[in-house]
Amino acid sequence: MARPIENPRKPAHPVDPLFTDRWSPRSFTAEDIPVETLMTMLEAARWSPSSYNSQPWRFLWARRGTPQFQTFLDLLVPGNRTWCENASALVFIASSKTMSVPGKDEPVPSRTHSFDAGAAWMALSLQAHQLGWHSHGMIGLDYDAAVKALRVPEGFHLEMGLAIGKRDEPEKLPEALKKREAPNDRKPLSEIAFEGGFPA
Repeated sequence: MARPIENPRKPAHPVDPLFTDRWSPRSFTAEDIPVETLMTMLEAARWSPSSYNSQPWRFLWARRGTPQFQTFLDLLVPGNRTWCENASALVFIASSKTMSVPGKDEPVPSRTHSFDAGAAWMALSLQAHQLGWHSHGMIGLDYDAAVKALRVPEGFHLEMGLAIGKRDEPEKLPEALKKREAPNDRKPLSEIAFEGGFPA
């Protein structure tokens, strides 16, 4: 088990510790993840909110030790591949660019498909944390190759990839990543939340 790591995050307003304790490490133990555990994370994501309940998200997954895992790993940029090789699972998220709405015979463009898929990713991440696992989202992948290799249909947008695993010691990471292996801070609320509209 990895040594506890100091969490410097200090919320400015009261929030459940789940939100500040969750973070995205890169050093993983390379242990297997049971299918049932991964399905629990995906089940949490399934219950996320979406526009018109369109549920645009699709989850493509592979567990370590399988041929599919190597396929997913090969789709990452070299920098991510280095640390993801010790992940327990890799998941790619795609979203449908259209949705069905009441009163329309044909699907219509979805303005919020990426936004909704992001809500599902957060649900997955928080469920993983509650189960004692960690997840790390990333956009460092070969999107064109992934769309082809994973047979992403026309009309779907490949959003991101993520790694899931149990946290390991930072010392096992390449030198350039060791210093980054800790929870990071966020911008103050005053910079991102404005009463009545953007500042004039």
